[in-house]
Amino acid sequence: MNGVLIIDKPAGLTSHDVVNRVRRILGQRSVGHLGTLDPMATGLLPLVVGNFTRLAQFYVSSDKTYEGTVRFGFCTDTYDAEGEATTDIKQVQLSRDELEPAVARFRGLIEQEPPPFSAKKVKGIPAYKLARKQKEVHLQPVQVEIKDLEVLGVDVDRMRFRARVSSGAYMRSIAHDLGKALGCGAHLESLRRTTVAEFSIEEASTLEELKVGRQRTSQLNHYLNCLFILGNCFRRCLALRLTR
Repeated sequence: MNGVLIIDKPAGLTSHDVVNRVRRILGQRSVGHLGTLDPMATGLLPLVVGNFTRLAQFYVSSDKTYEGTVRFGFCTDTYDAEGEATTDIKQVQLSRDELEPAVARFRGLIEQEPPPFSAKKVKGIPAYKLARKQKEVHLQPVQVEIKDLEVLGVDVDRMRFRARVSSGAYMRSIAHDLGKALGCGAHLESLRRTTVAEFSIEEASTLEELKVGRQRTSQLNHYLNCLFILGNCFRRCLALRLTR
């Protein structure tokens, strides 16, 4: 079986957890993903199956779109809602007029320090393993591009947003740094990925739908978008080869 599965990842699972579940559902070992999602995050997780795993290299630098919520008032060690508070909790009430100038500073090319709880490596060791042991983690800033960062709404101490970012950008770091810029602390409360390259959440299926589709073999093609994805993948591969 060769193709691309577009999965709507639920909260609480790592990307590798999803890969393992799909392996069991399909009865196939050769399954990979096109970009990690944090366990807390939900949304689009494209998986490549069979011979299509060879195409993953062409999606390493793909843009991604997210929607989510930033909560202001305190920081956490993971920069998201699953972490422990690292600052006192403040009662804050922010307006859109206060937020817009601060948000504007994070658009375009920026230098971003990855979160200490991340897969970035320090002397060959994943940073999150050091952070879990409460060891100090210093990660070098990297240049990322925030192509769009839109404030969708503001409600007292929360901001809803939509962002389109380059590969390697951490929305957790944007939330954390935005809180520092405003002097009140902040963390990422929720996150949902809606696009990766040409893949969209509207095309996605849940793991349960995939399982049912597998049980009803005639429905599996609804969830395994081989022909549509094949054309897009080959066009992407050709374009990247021509620019090298």
